[in-house]
Amino acid sequence: MGLSRRVFTREFKLAAIREIDSGKAVGTVARRIEVSRHVLYRWYREFKKQPTKAFSGPGKRIAVSRESELERKIGQLTMENDFLKKVLQSLEEQQEAEYGSELYSRRSGKKAKR
Repeated sequence: MGLSRRVFTREFKLAAIREIDSGKAVGTVARRIEVSRHVLYRWYREFKKQPTKAFSGPGKRIAVSRESELERKIGQLTMENDFLKKVLQSLEEQQEAEYGSELYSRRSGKKAKR
């Protein structure tokens, strides 16, 4: 199993910093570009400390295995699925409360009993 290295260009880091400066939440930007909030905060501090010298070198390279990337993605999708299941359950309960015994269960296709 090969290891891949994530390397971010100066332009990429500056674009992320511009998003934060425009008022977007650090967590939102971090999730969108798939980096840790802590990394994003470090980039932000480094840029604010020395704007002209920030990100001049190749940076610290971190080896990331394909397996760990997939595990992270599986975890993210699991969380999304759990959220959607809760929303669906909430909507079904809300509909049942509104329509009472006339509601047909989506899952069984039978009329709900009271």
